[in-house]
Amino acid sequence: MSADQKTMSNDGVIRKGDYIPMGKKTVLGIQHVFTMFGATVLVPLLTGFNVSVALFGAGAGTLLFHLMTKGKVPAFLGSSFAFIPVIIAAGQMGGVEQGSAEYIANLQYAQGGLVVAGIIYVILALIIKLVGPELIHSLFPPIVTGPIIMVIGLNLAPTAIDMASSHWLLAFICLVTVTVVNIYGKGFIKVLPVLCGLGVGYIASALLGVIDYTPIKEAAWLSVPAFTMAKFSAKALTIIAPVAIVTVVEHVGDVLAIGATVEEDFVADPGIHRTLMGDGIATAMAGMIGAPANTTYGENTGVLALTKVWDPAIMRIAAVFAIAIAFIGKIGGLISTIPSAVVGGISIILFGMIASIGVRTVVENNVDFKASRNLIIASVILVLGIGGAVFEIPLGDSPIQFSGMALAAVAGIILNKVLPSAESEQ
Repeated sequence: MSADQKTMSNDGVIRKGDYIPMGKKTVLGIQHVFTMFGATVLVPLLTGFNVSVALFGAGAGTLLFHLMTKGKVPAFLGSSFAFIPVIIAAGQMGGVEQGSAEYIANLQYAQGGLVVAGIIYVILALIIKLVGPELIHSLFPPIVTGPIIMVIGLNLAPTAIDMASSHWLLAFICLVTVTVVNIYGKGFIKVLPVLCGLGVGYIASALLGVIDYTPIKEAAWLSVPAFTMAKFSAKALTIIAPVAIVTVVEHVGDVLAIGATVEEDFVADPGIHRTLMGDGIATAMAGMIGAPANTTYGENTGVLALTKVWDPAIMRIAAVFAIAIAFIGKIGGLISTIPSAVVGGISIILFGMIASIGVRTVVENNVDFKASRNLIIASVILVLGIGGAVFEIPLGDSPIQFSGMALAAVAGIILNKVLPSAESEQ
């Protein structure tokens, strides 16, 4: 039996415990680094946090998450988009302009808010531990989880299209490359569709003359990230910490999506309380050192679905590389020169994969769509989740906003509990 054959189970899936040579594991980890890089560095660019610190926070946060979840959940944690508006609001306390020296100073108080948000995660995790996983299963049956997973993928679709539309030829080249490698690739190459797509796309970009090499030239070879310590103020806490209520719902949805992708029940083992606690500790750590809040990344979940490489150790290798990039500026500079259209072409497949997992969830669980209650639940989740609906709960100067997947999940949970069962319709 060849080494390539040893890496896969009979169903073509690489799971925890399957043998993979360390060199191949490293390449697979790098593939996940490229996948998460763009979104993870975008958050600090939008908010004013340091990019290198954000990469360090993502890598270290992922390792903490895996420690808390017993290394069982193949998740990568990157910068959370949910906290962007409140981080900016905290930075602008006192009427200062975004980007000013005063704004940058205020970000340390935003960090304090993120630390407390992480602690809220931990408190809620302990409550879930006491209640038991049965509550989560009760709140998130397949008729709720399937459409929610669809919403996760479809909400990301505009991002993929926006990136791809900057150069459709490049996007198409990358999309075709990923498809061909994934369908027709042999041996180890078959599980590297994202790296192959990036490589072919980068070469094509160079030939077309659309790459700006300035970030590579300007980046230092070695540098220590500009860590900053969190500070605490009551106003910043009231602005940022309540968002944790929304992101906890998103966390549950993301974990369900990862579980559906790799065909594991992570709510039961290692337990949703452990995943939530891991996310909370990672977020508190990130806030303490000057990085954005962490969250599980849909981009990397898409890679799991595409490659069928589900070994969590790959994510830990990616985390180590993210930490290394925080200190090696040239590598980060190189990755940042990848044209957005290249990433966009690949993301069309990755984000679509997540939505497709949602479809698979309802199909495999034999959800009866002849029942009106199931049609109503799915319809409301999809429209609220994708349509841009926002529900605000007044709270001082910074109301809590439920939108997207979080709003859809709450609506789906309520409808599933109040509508009569499918059997009663017959």
